Amino acid sequence: MGAGAFYRVLNSVVVPRPIAWVCTRSAAGVHNLAPYSFYTVACVDPPIVQFTSVGRKDSLTNVEETGEFTVSLAPVELFEQVNAGGTDFPPDLSEAELTGVRLEPSERVAALRVADSPVSLECRLHSTLRLGDSTVVLGEVVHVAAHARVVRDGRPRIEELRPLARLGGNEWTTVGELKEIRRIPYSTWEQDPSIGRALRGE
Repeated sequence: MGAGAFYRVLNSVVVPRPIAWVCTRSAAGVHNLAPYSFYTVACVDPPIVQFTSVGRKDSLTNVEETGEFTVSLAPVELFEQVNAGGTDFPPDLSEAELTGVRLEPSERVAALRVADSPVSLECRLHSTLRLGDSTVVLGEVVHVAAHARVVRDGRPRIEELRPLARLGGNEWTTVGELKEIRRIPYSTWEQDPSIGRALRGE
């Protein structure tokens, strides 16, 4: 199986993938805004998130030049704008201006953040890792900006965030049925052997 075929399979199997709506600022002062679906938390202490640039994109160049970026959650209300941000615009054009996305100043970094995103992470570059045709960008989160309406009991609530996620091909999705379950401590397993029997179907 060739690299292209593997890529299509991986995109269809590693799902759903959250969207990092990455905003960077070039050395010339142009603000770039692009969605990345190879995105996750890399470390808790210090808090580090990562996104992967497949090939050399403007976001990667800007991060290397300035050492800063923001990641805004991509809400379903801005679905078409998020998708349009993946267009291969020239580096001297701002995707936000062309797609009608409002940006606002960040608290701790020079890169702007998406004003209508419910949550944005302000990041300083920690390091990059080159892997084949891709570069993993790791950023330390130095500030979290969240709209008050989406926060309850000290954390953003998924029913208020309504995030977009990528699937295979040109497919996207949103949060569907929510399931909530607590982890089972080992001490509980020891005290109640019927838990394991039930899971094994015995």
